[in-house]
Amino acid sequence: MTRTLRLDGVDRSFGDRQVLKNVSFEVTAGRMTGFVGANGAGKTTTMRIILGVLAPDAGTVTWQGAPLTREDRQRFGYMPEERGLYPKMTVREQVTYLGRLHGLDAGAARRSTDTLLERVGLDERGDDLLETLSLGNQQRAQIAAALVHDPEVLVLDEPFSGLDPLAVDTVVTVLRERAAAGAPVLFSSHQLDVVERLCDDLVIIADGTIRAAGSREQLRATYTLPRFELVVDTDAGWLRDQPDVTLVDLDGARAVFDLALGADEQAVLRAALARGPVRAFRPVTPSLTEIFREVTQ
Repeated sequence: MTRTLRLDGVDRSFGDRQVLKNVSFEVTAGRMTGFVGANGAGKTTTMRIILGVLAPDAGTVTWQGAPLTREDRQRFGYMPEERGLYPKMTVREQVTYLGRLHGLDAGAARRSTDTLLERVGLDERGDDLLETLSLGNQQRAQIAAALVHDPEVLVLDEPFSGLDPLAVDTVVTVLRERAAAGAPVLFSSHQLDVVERLCDDLVIIADGTIRAAGSREQLRATYTLPRFELVVDTDAGWLRDQPDVTLVDLDGARAVFDLALGADEQAVLRAALARGPVRAFRPVTPSLTEIFREVTQ
């Protein structure tokens, strides 16, 4: 059976406020799934339900087709948004200790810790107290702690928070390696450029409701109109009068426009060629930010 983490119809309320409404999506083996939404959209609550920190009011969370158990979750790797490490322990002691809590023997925990500290760039800080590290290095330590027991599934809440660009690249490489080894990886982030670069699949949540879910390619095809860039030798303002065309940006001879679904882009190209040379005509791939705006408005 496919190694898939799945949520079906999950609801959750706090008092009179419903924060999750019929949340359903899946995270599959070997794929990086980005989980995005504004503050308060329900990302952290969803992740806490996956990890068993909170119980759903309705709905199910399954792993490989069966309800999640305590034993299953013991084999998950979780990184909370809030830093939860002990400040008076050294980095190496802390990560090793968490490896032991997840069932590794002392030798295996130490070996895994040493390997991970090197991978996340903390090997030279392993004997330093956690409280002496910068916020970015504390974040690296938390990532090592989530990975130390070689988890079957990774659930990471804002793993790139506080990291500089070089550290982001280091962490991205480590997470991609885990996904390539077959682990489903679910991560939330406000950094949409990082999500777009990293994720295979995307889940967008707003006001506790899943607004879109699927691969990047599926979402680009489903939630945005076909968009094109045209560069000619003269002013391209005539595009305003073309049927099925909506101008997005016009800068003299360069124009970006949306085309109505089902309309023929070749008709626009022919109209441009009838007016003179065409220097460029190509589709424009919508960004994750544009898709996010489209589905959450």
